[in-house]
Amino acid sequence: MVETVPLFPLGTVLLPGASLPLHIFEPRYRQLTIDLVTGAVPGRSFGVIAVKQGLDSVEETHDIGCTALLREARRLPDGRFDIVTRGERRFRLLDIDNTSAPYLIGSIEWVPDDQPAAEQSMLLPVLSRSAREAHREYCCAAWQHGEWEEPKDDVDIAMLAHLLAADCLLTLEDRQALLEERDPVVRLRLVRALLVREAAFLRALRAVPVPLNQFAVKTSQN
Repeated sequence: MVETVPLFPLGTVLLPGASLPLHIFEPRYRQLTIDLVTGAVPGRSFGVIAVKQGLDSVEETHDIGCTALLREARRLPDGRFDIVTRGERRFRLLDIDNTSAPYLIGSIEWVPDDQPAAEQSMLLPVLSRSAREAHREYCCAAWQHGEWEEPKDDVDIAMLAHLLAADCLLTLEDRQALLEERDPVVRLRLVRALLVREAAFLRALRAVPVPLNQFAVKTSQN
């Protein structure tokens, strides 16, 4: 079933379950925030979709995005907003309407996970432990003590790969690949491989000239 959502193209990928703070300054996205807060947009939800790297047009985006639930909004004296959102559901962008509202409206369809075969499902607990260990090693190499935390033990295993990647400095392409992967087994293998690669890279560097957390702020290209 085709639905419509307000669109917010960004130079980053939002993953389900991940937190995304944004600083809203462009007039059309100020209006979107007002519409979300007042209920003019139902459900306090909008679609985040990554702009393809190297392209200037906000309509040159990837096909798969993720809806963002508005959790907090603080209006600043000059009319700008600081907001906090959380990733929810993946969608496929079918069309963009740039005339019906001050902001873009996307026609979308939801993207569910595929159901793994029974023999593949049996691998999920092992892959989960392996992916968590890779995440632990990466975070110990990348962050200071207290700057990261592990996903809770009872997190939905289909959500786990997204949560493990959420606080890691992966490229847009890596994050987009995780977002688009519909098989939970393959997704866990993919996030483990990415984190093992990045942890090895950090260990090879032995030290970085600037603390990594200075690069971890997600910026809004609105």
